[in-house]
Amino acid sequence: MSYRSIITVLVTCAAALFTAPQSAQAAAEARPVVLKAAHLFDGVTGRLTDGAVIVVSGGKIQAVGASAATPPGAQVIDLGDATLMPGMIDSHVHMGGESVDNWYLGFYQEIMRFPAERAIYATKYAKETLEAGFTSVRDLGSTDYISVGLRNAINAGAVPGPRMLVANYAIGSTGGHADQDPYPPHLIPPAGPVQGVCNGADECRAAVRYQMKFGADVIKVMPSGGVLSLTDPVDVPELTQEEIDAIVSEAHTWHRKVAAHCHGDLAARMAIKAGVDSIEHGTFLADDTLQLMKQKGIYLVPTLFAGEWVGEKADTFPPAIRGKAIAAAAAMQQMFQRAVKIGVPVAFGTDSAVEPHGLDAREFALMTKNGMRPADALMAATANAAKLLGIDKTTGTIEAGKDADIVALPGNPLEDIRATEHPMFVMKQGVVYVDRAH
Repeated sequence: MSYRSIITVLVTCAAALFTAPQSAQAAAEARPVVLKAAHLFDGVTGRLTDGAVIVVSGGKIQAVGASAATPPGAQVIDLGDATLMPGMIDSHVHMGGESVDNWYLGFYQEIMRFPAERAIYATKYAKETLEAGFTSVRDLGSTDYISVGLRNAINAGAVPGPRMLVANYAIGSTGGHADQDPYPPHLIPPAGPVQGVCNGADECRAAVRYQMKFGADVIKVMPSGGVLSLTDPVDVPELTQEEIDAIVSEAHTWHRKVAAHCHGDLAARMAIKAGVDSIEHGTFLADDTLQLMKQKGIYLVPTLFAGEWVGEKADTFPPAIRGKAIAAAAAMQQMFQRAVKIGVPVAFGTDSAVEPHGLDAREFALMTKNGMRPADALMAATANAAKLLGIDKTTGTIEAGKDADIVALPGNPLEDIRATEHPMFVMKQGVVYVDRAH
């Protein structure tokens, strides 16, 4: 059989494979749906209004408001004493894996699991995330192209999961947080630009191009040390200004946004100077750095849940990680309190995978505990996150013409923010994935 014939057969088989899920979705969207609830948080005004009615058809929101007419033959879903709101967005996840309480076991599993096995686990994590009310996520780093493959399968309708924007490999220096752990080089070959590890501006540009070549929607850069890595201090710069500038300029030239992993203040200032779009974690940021972020409109993605999680689990880590985990846990929430007072733009993010997937909404309680108003926390996970991700024309608010990404929470989340942890209804692009009320 010729090469062209083989390709034709494969394409035909793939089309047949994806026909059933797509047909099921089309059937679900054929009949208009009218959602009703006691309250609406639309993500536009930042306020709660009473008497929520949303009309959905063809996967899109057609009308919003108490006076919206019910189309003939529509399915009416009355959710009662609940709040309808936009599907939530987690701006910082890692769908390609998940930590376990035993660090050494997790280290072993990471080495021994085949990519296909990890991909199957990733479909589980995606389903858990969607069912937790998160209809969109930004995946900021995975290996073996697990997350880009998961994104493609979700888009094709083969598996359920949130809308995904992915970074592929994070980009950083040899020995830094983006690099592999210190395996003996004669057993596991050292990583290079294809895997995001680069030294010098030219290699860093190549690393960006490799991630985009293999499907990256966004670029993740590691200018700062990390917590859960064995060989680097948590707060030191690990790339030069020239290297960071090359990464950001190359990504922006190709119309990709850049998320910068920064625990340390100096590394964050270097990333801000280069023009990154967001600072992830921000653990040790000084007030003048936070002020600079506010001036430039650079988002903070705080990942408070991950900080709390590693602090609580510090005794389970090797000594090289334990001290960093304790220091980061102590500083992160204090930094966030100051960021809220200063008025830094905030987008919701959890670093899910450091903690188990599907628990993303626990971030809200930490945000409000540390000074953020509940309404602002919800905005961080809807309109603000959508703007950071560049998907605000599609999702992030309840408005006519946008995708029907809709979640219902019990009661009033502005009075009890932990209602976000118990979604009773989840719809993504007009398809219902969770309806615990019926």
